[in-house]
Amino acid sequence: MTNSIFLNWASMAVSIFNTILLLWLGATVILNAEHRNWGVYLATGGLMLGGAFFVSHSAILGLGVNQLTVRNMTFWWTIGLIPTTLLPFAWYVIILWFSGFWVTNPALRRRHRLFFFLISIMLVGGLLSLFAGVLMIASPPGDFIVIRRTIRYSLFGVPVLAIGYSIYVLACFGLSVDALRQPAPSNRIMGSRARQRAHPWLVRAAVSLLVVSLLVTGVMLWIVEDTFRRSFVDIYAESQELIITIDLIISSVIAVAIFMLGQAVVSYEVFTGKTLPRGGLFKHWQRVVILAISYGFVIGAVRGLRFRNIYGLLLATILMTVFFALVSWRSYVERDRFMDNLRPFILSHHLYEQLLTSSSPQEVNIAGPFTVLCEEVLEAKVAYLAALGPMSALTGPPIAYPDNLTPKLPPLNSLMSQFTSPNIFPVPVSEQTYSGATWAISLWSERGLIGVLLLGEKRAGGVYTQEEMEIARAVGERLIDTQASGVMSQRLMALQRERLTQTQVIDQQTRRVLHDDILPTIQTALITLGADAAESNNVSEAVNTLTDAHRQISDLLRNMPTTSAPDVVRLGLLPALKRAVENDLSHAFDEIIWNIAPQAEETLKQIPSLTAEVLFYAGREAVRNAARYGAEQKLDRPFTLTISAELGDQLTIAIEDNGMGINSSTKSKGSGQGLALHSTMMAVIGGEIIIESASQQYTRVSLQLPLERIPSPEKILANSPATQPLFESSIE
Repeated sequence: MTNSIFLNWASMAVSIFNTILLLWLGATVILNAEHRNWGVYLATGGLMLGGAFFVSHSAILGLGVNQLTVRNMTFWWTIGLIPTTLLPFAWYVIILWFSGFWVTNPALRRRHRLFFFLISIMLVGGLLSLFAGVLMIASPPGDFIVIRRTIRYSLFGVPVLAIGYSIYVLACFGLSVDALRQPAPSNRIMGSRARQRAHPWLVRAAVSLLVVSLLVTGVMLWIVEDTFRRSFVDIYAESQELIITIDLIISSVIAVAIFMLGQAVVSYEVFTGKTLPRGGLFKHWQRVVILAISYGFVIGAVRGLRFRNIYGLLLATILMTVFFALVSWRSYVERDRFMDNLRPFILSHHLYEQLLTSSSPQEVNIAGPFTVLCEEVLEAKVAYLAALGPMSALTGPPIAYPDNLTPKLPPLNSLMSQFTSPNIFPVPVSEQTYSGATWAISLWSERGLIGVLLLGEKRAGGVYTQEEMEIARAVGERLIDTQASGVMSQRLMALQRERLTQTQVIDQQTRRVLHDDILPTIQTALITLGADAAESNNVSEAVNTLTDAHRQISDLLRNMPTTSAPDVVRLGLLPALKRAVENDLSHAFDEIIWNIAPQAEETLKQIPSLTAEVLFYAGREAVRNAARYGAEQKLDRPFTLTISAELGDQLTIAIEDNGMGINSSTKSKGSGQGLALHSTMMAVIGGEIIIESASQQYTRVSLQLPLERIPSPEKILANSPATQPLFESSIE
């Protein structure tokens, strides 16, 4: 211990600071690693060795060289010199691993292969010389004469040991800077971007360590040269303040290097292998830095001001208690902020009350929660939420953030082909192609891919964390599911109300016609026949009256809703559809063509009755619309209807006519409720309706059903098929 309070204070504070950060980083890397391979273990071991070195360093500073005995001095110097020998090589190997030396960077391997071999040999020689060096430094000049004579060999007046260690340290840190110049691209999502952002921090850390190696080399040359004449204890006693000052400078540069390395580890997780950095880990790193500074300051003050040990213990206890209280307080603040951000996503839409009490329930509004997600949670510049597959028929067009932004997105089929698994996320996309979005997150449900969330860059220019991406996916899936469920419920409830209304109207109409028209007419006929059965004119009038009554009853029965489901169950989907088209709609077309692939026909026989009903009614509705609107204007060609069924990646039933196509006049004549209803029912069974049309050319309605939604024959037999009709609709 020197007479300078500042030197005693600062040297201990920096040493404690380095100890805490290195041990925390070592534990963090191994505990948070996604895959614990040899590189992760090496990085952890290197950080832990660095922590062990500064544990030894702090112990020597606290005890003082003059107070050390030969035994404990040998112990602490051994603990210190082992990391000093191993850490340069470990740092070089870690940087080679990070830069892809063994896997993805053959150019780097060719350039560093010879250097790696030579440094490995130097490491072995250094380890063999370590024990001898410890004995020489820690012992009086008269001991271990043979070892001292061996170590005294020099080259051009410079000790061989000093030359070898200097070359070794400079080579390790210098070559690591070279290896960081062109690291190989990462094979994980966003890994390349993380490496680009971590690269400056690692380069600064490597340069700092290179400066440390130069300083250590100079100090070592001085000490080794002086130990030829006297022991290290004597050198320390004479130049104590100078040695502590140099030690403080070296420790401070190492502290800078550790901080740079910590920034790379926690900000971009270059060693843990995670897809994205995590905000919680970065916040913990900030708190650990604050703790290391505070704790080092207190322990340094205890040493520098020469307080009694009990006072140092009390100050450390108070500091740890206050720090723990602050961490708890920040945890509660972050929890309250999390709850505030969570509240918009868990509020009820009161859909149940609307469906039961309101004649025209409002649409489920997901724009509000989506805005909160993008603005408060993700801090994104732009974002788009789009449903895919069957869900797109229920949720409508994509929604955008900000609200005044009109999404101009290309077809998302190319993105769908990249999302083969929920584990693939996120996927980088072109900012120009997708209107400012740079990342695409796939959204999934039990049925498969349901949508995509497109995100632009963060407003502050940072990188999305792992937690933010996971929250974005979960919220996006929930919003699409909520919107689809709400729309489906509203449409089905509207259908039910319409059916109830139609039933009441038909019932009242039947009663009125039978009571007010048919019964009096029949009674008049009976009176006429009974009054004068002989007069042929009266008989003829009675016959006409009964005939008119018969016609009214027939019209009434014809206007009542019919049920076709038994035909679907009894005959099958294709025969029932053929029967319906030929009996009711064949007069509207000049020609009807059926193109049914054999595999598709066999598959259609296996689908359950519920699915068959949905496909039947959707197909019949498409044929009705084609008959009603396809040839409203006179065509210069025969009006043809083509019905085809194919089996590929999915089952597709296509209804195509060569009529007028869908134009503004066609849309204005239909309400569109039929299409919305059948799209809803197709979504229920996991399928979708795709409409393609060209004005004055054609209209094609495709009913698509994924193969996984078609159960095997064994599964069909295990479940009793429904024999009641699902619904009946003739609404356009």
